[in-house]
This record gives sequence, structure tokens and C-alpha cells, in this order.
Amino acid sequence: MIQVSFGPRIPGSQAHQKTINWIKDQVNRNGWKVDIQKTEISGHPVQNIVAVRNGIGPWIIIGTHYDTRQIADHDPDPAKRNQPVPGANDGASGVALLLELSRKIPSNLSKKIELVFFDAEDQGDINGSDWILGSRAFVNQLEGKPNAVIIVDMIGDASLNIYRERNSDPNLTDQIWSTARRLNFTSQFLNEIRYQLLDDHIPFVEKGIPSLDIIDFDYPYWHTTEDTLDKVSSQSLIIVGKTLLAWLSNP
Repeated sequence: MIQVSFGPRIPGSQAHQKTINWIKDQVNRNGWKVDIQKTEISGHPVQNIVAVRNGIGPWIIIGTHYDTRQIADHDPDPAKRNQPVPGANDGASGVALLLELSRKIPSNLSKKIELVFFDAEDQGDINGSDWILGSRAFVNQLEGKPNAVIIVDMIGDASLNIYRERNSDPNLTDQIWSTARRLNFTSQFLNEIRYQLLDDHIPFVEKGIPSLDIIDFDYPYWHTTEDTLDKVSSQSLIIVGKTLLAWLSNP
């Protein structure tokens, strides 16, 4: 993934800005209107990347975060816990999926689609920062109420295990899991609740917007220096991408 070659995408870093420019360029090329939402929340600057394709019909937001954590505080080696996380899965996999969706979503789809790349999701408990700042800033400025919000996070794990998430909307979860079952992806979309997570869906949930977190939280390299490209699989991205495209294609 090109973004990993930029280095850790820590907010304020050169790699972070390169990633913003690269995402904007890629999505623009695929025919989407792209804006950078520059704002501030809790004293922290945020740059969300918002790609829009207008259509008549339900308003769907699909989001992910593109920043990477600046410290690998879960690394098994204490000597490495102040090093940055490479973010091949936690950061890059969701971006890769949304970029592919920007290529694959039909231009005549009868829905309003927004692809949102959230900043500052992963810097919680560092220098007084909180988690999920980008999505909170986005929701604070949101006008209107989307019909559904899908968040994807850490979906590139070569051993993909996505469980139902307790904070997610049950009906929306049923729709996605039913779609995955129809596509024979039941080995990856597991039909039981395992986690209750703080992720970028939570600000939407708090506003009463049906929201779902698609996440493989079994990933053993989370917040470690071993979150590298050899741990991710394009096949995992294909499985999640096909599921979302099939769901979006439903009336």
C-alpha cells in the first residue's frame, strides 16, 4: 500500500500531509467531489477528507481513519513502545478499501454516497489527546441525518475475523451480515457479538444515526511495531469490499 511507504501518518507529520494529498488526488481521479474539512476540536487540528457523489435516494456514509498511532504502546517489547505504529492494517487497510470503493461504486447508483477519511482517530491518551477526534469534529458540523453510516477499521488482517459489535445498530448489522452470508463469507463475518468498542461510529450513534463498525479486533499486532504489510491480505479487503458493494446495490 502506497500510504505505508510514506511512513507513520501521525497528525502534523510530513507523511500525514502526503497521505492527505494522495487520497484527495486518487478520489478526484475517480470522479468524486473532494473537500478537506479543516477544523479544530479540543485544541487539536483535524483534517477530514470528504468525498461526495450525489444521488437521489438514501444518504450513506462509509468512513475509515487514515492517521496512525504515534506510539506502539501495546508492543510486547517495552523498548519499542515509544516507536510509531506502521499502520499497515490499523490505518492503511480502511483507506485502501475506500479508495477501491471510489473506483467500483457505480456512478448511477441511486444513493447519495459520502466516503469520509477521518483524521485523529488513534491518538487517544497521548499528550492529553482523546480518541476519535476526526469523526467527532465531522459530526459536530454535520447538517442533516444520514440514513446509515458504515465504519471500516482493521479489515486487512490476513486471518480475517469480523464479529458483530455491541455498539452498532442491530438492523444495519443484520443487513451486512445477511449480505456476507449470501456471498458465502460466513467464515469472515462471524455471527456473534464479541466486542463493545469506542470507534469512529460512536459520534454518529450518539446522534441517533444508524451506524455500524466493521472491525477485526482480534488482530494480534494492534498498536505494535509489527503492524506491517506482511500481516495484511488483499483477499480480506476484497471480501469486505464485495460485501459493501453488494449491500449498496440493494434497493
